[in-house]
Amino acid sequence: MIDISMFGRKRTGLMVLTAVLLFFSCAEKKTAVDDWAVNWAKRDSIVANIQLPKFKNQEFNVMDYGAVADGSVLNTEAIAEAIKACNAAGGGKVVLPAGKYVTGPIHLLDNVNLEIGEGAEVLFTTDKSLFPLVHTSYEGTELMNFSPLIYAKDKKNIAITGKGVLNGQANNENWWPWCGNTKYGWVEGDPKQHSSLKKLKEDMSEKGVPVADRIFGMGEFLRPTFIEPFGCENVLIKDVTIINAPFWVVHPIKSNNVVVDGITVDSHGPNNDGCDPEYAKNVWIKNCVFNTGDDCIAIKSGRNEDGRRVNIPSENIVVEDCKMIDGHGGVVMGSEISAGVRNVFVQNCQMDSPNLDRAIRIKTNTKRGGFVENVYVRNINVGQVKEAVLKINLHYGIYGVQKGGFMPKVSNVYLENIAVDNGGKYGVLVNGYEESPVKNVFLKNVTIKKVDSIYSLSGIQNLEFINTTINGELIQN
Repeated sequence: MIDISMFGRKRTGLMVLTAVLLFFSCAEKKTAVDDWAVNWAKRDSIVANIQLPKFKNQEFNVMDYGAVADGSVLNTEAIAEAIKACNAAGGGKVVLPAGKYVTGPIHLLDNVNLEIGEGAEVLFTTDKSLFPLVHTSYEGTELMNFSPLIYAKDKKNIAITGKGVLNGQANNENWWPWCGNTKYGWVEGDPKQHSSLKKLKEDMSEKGVPVADRIFGMGEFLRPTFIEPFGCENVLIKDVTIINAPFWVVHPIKSNNVVVDGITVDSHGPNNDGCDPEYAKNVWIKNCVFNTGDDCIAIKSGRNEDGRRVNIPSENIVVEDCKMIDGHGGVVMGSEISAGVRNVFVQNCQMDSPNLDRAIRIKTNTKRGGFVENVYVRNINVGQVKEAVLKINLHYGIYGVQKGGFMPKVSNVYLENIAVDNGGKYGVLVNGYEESPVKNVFLKNVTIKKVDSIYSLSGIQNLEFINTTINGELIQN
């Protein structure tokens, strides 16, 4: 295929048009490219079938179980007792009224809605010895590690709601320095995650060590996720504000029927992805604000051999009416997608920040492998992004080139009704493989302004523009 990255906004319209005609004369066309309404009908079916949790109309106030909301007393046991009582009574709402609650990790049980009341702030302890080992995951690889701050394993009918604040208390003195970056407080000679990651991935995951024997926690340096429903059914996370996360913020893994509604994530630490559905099915993310230190939303399905071992694609993911501010990407698939991702719907979102790198992003490599298929994006307003409106990179490697024998496949990416004021470096950036090209990418009713280059393309088959303007030029097929 032809790489046309040399055609920037200062090139003539004739040169751009000539390159486009040469490119598309070689492209294999997909039939029925205008079947957009049929595609979006699938979104309606997904949402209609998502089951919200239901709870008994009874409340369990943590103050009645010995909680003290003065910001100094450890409330782990009091909160746990209220959750147990609620579960034993058939479920209901565990309420944390206004005040400051210091606590260790909170573990939810069936039929419990944890309500963080308006004016309440939950401060998760900085004492790492109070974090028990649980079955969790780190960057797409399962292990036994520090408990997530709020955790549920194989539970049904659970929720975290309320207008209060969840504060992970991560900062340049707590959790963040383990990433090994001086920006986040790491000092030469201090411990960092790199040796632990090598042990987990090379000495355990690659060699097929059972998850129960992958013991980390104290003495290792892998940070916990914030909210993790693991293997859960019917989950609601609504309205809470989440700040100062150690690692990934909302991580529904191996879970089904998950609604994330109206939350605000404001956390700029390392790997502070806003919401990462992984091996997840039927996930609806709506009305949220993401202002993050990493991807705002990143859809995942396991890393390398661990993802292939689990072999559960993430599918039926709907993102609507969200605001993305800072982040590496607005809505992202990857890079840990070894089991694949399909059926992603994104609409009615606003993405805008000088610190937002891309709007829509797909990233993997031949070590990760995996597939991404059927991605539908419409009605997006992009104020400013740094690098690209759409980036598909099948050569992703944050620590250098990562190659293996698992050729990734990407197909059927639809963008419709997208308005971009300042697109950064590229309108469309695709870096695929000639032997297994990205297939079928469509832009319809898209207007992109102020990009340095119209696009840069390699390893792509059938890219089609329909009523699309980039830098004032109507791109013809």
